[in-house]
Amino acid sequence: MLDHNEAPLLDAMERYHSLDRYGFTPPAHRQGRGADPRVRRILGGDAFHSDVLASAGLDDRSSSGGYLKKAEQLMADAVGAEQAFFSTCGSSLSVKAAVLAVAAGKGDLLVSRDAHKSITAGLVFSGVQPRWIRPRWDTKLHLAHPPSPADVEEMWERYPEAAGALIVSPTPYGTCADIAGIAKVCHDRGKPLIVDEAWGAHLPFHEGLPTWAMSAGADVCVVSVHKMGAGFEQGSVYHVQGDLVDPAHLSECADLLMTTSPNVILYSAMDGWRRQMVQHGSELLGNALDLARRLRRDIDALPGIHVLEDELLAAESSHDLDRMQILMDLSELGISGYQGADWLREHRRLDMGLSDHRRIMATLSMADDDASAQRLLEALQALIEAAPTLPAPAHISLPSPSELELETVALPQDAFFGPREDVPAGEAAGRVAAEQITPYPPGIPVIVPGERINEAVIEYLESGLKAGMVLPDPADPSLGTIRVVKE
Repeated sequence: MLDHNEAPLLDAMERYHSLDRYGFTPPAHRQGRGADPRVRRILGGDAFHSDVLASAGLDDRSSSGGYLKKAEQLMADAVGAEQAFFSTCGSSLSVKAAVLAVAAGKGDLLVSRDAHKSITAGLVFSGVQPRWIRPRWDTKLHLAHPPSPADVEEMWERYPEAAGALIVSPTPYGTCADIAGIAKVCHDRGKPLIVDEAWGAHLPFHEGLPTWAMSAGADVCVVSVHKMGAGFEQGSVYHVQGDLVDPAHLSECADLLMTTSPNVILYSAMDGWRRQMVQHGSELLGNALDLARRLRRDIDALPGIHVLEDELLAAESSHDLDRMQILMDLSELGISGYQGADWLREHRRLDMGLSDHRRIMATLSMADDDASAQRLLEALQALIEAAPTLPAPAHISLPSPSELELETVALPQDAFFGPREDVPAGEAAGRVAAEQITPYPPGIPVIVPGERINEAVIEYLESGLKAGMVLPDPADPSLGTIRVVKE
């Protein structure tokens, strides 16, 4: 029986400090002694004080204390997985490792086309051929709902030799797939299901939240503790169960990608968050859900702002919804989501988690309370009053679902690493992309290496840029040129 009152990494850190250890090792700042006082003043001395080596530091040189392994065992036990592995390189690393472990050297992988850009990177690294599962496209809302079990079954019928399937749930919009149904479809064929559940670290800890992927039968599940938990940025956990994915091989694949100098502060925060969730998670998340319900109601009552909920759960839409993600439509205010997010940051010092051509999203967590909710309400009321003074939003040319479904004509790896050239955007239609182009957030690529570019997508990206869309990926962020496969 594991004792969840323990936090092995945090306890080891406490002992490290109580023993007054000193390392003639990296990090060279020596627990902050060598850091510039101006840096310590801003970042805080405690951050430096706890930044020590994992081995030959927090643990001995052979890691005989087993602090990390014990913390991972406790995490797996807390969420009902068979094994859990910590990552300090974010879920971006974890999902790449999952792609490598399941599909590298085996050909095809069924992948939901609303996948995050990190999954595209995994395809490039692994040489895997994606067989895109098309999400269900909502032409009214212009957003993608997760694929259904029937959608996944159809793709298995077309590509029965694929190594496995990968879906995203929750999506960046908070919508969730029928994971149990999709897992059954995959397992009926003896194939594993990977779930990119980066936005779902909190799901195992309250019954009022959408179903946790491990409970629904997923074989590998990747979560970002920093997104909806209480970890630092880059803290991620990937969970494994069943016999369709070899956990040792998965760990080896992660080791190929991860740093050899992991930050034990990130490890320790994940360890402490697990203990907090086991001991108090139901109460904390229950309070957060109650706050979310009240706040959703109060925001929806504001003139010109609509909180999306029922329309995200309609027939042929999403299976479930994380209501701690408050998605707000601003179109009745006559402004874009980009304008709304920029105004709130400049005038009310509030940052939104997502913005697009008509929406903004506020992500609540267990840390929020009546004061932070009231601050958001007051800021939104001020935005409503300011909206008539803002310029009309620039027009964005929104493609149809069929226009967004670009044809894959080459392996992402071949297109990315092969001979390439930059061509003016106006001449890129018909060419094969050699780079990914991703509006961020939410970070879902519009163009993936190996896809044939069309005119509609170019118009969408060019008009989006003028309206406030951010494109961090392409070699030319202004989109004057696009990198394509050399002919």
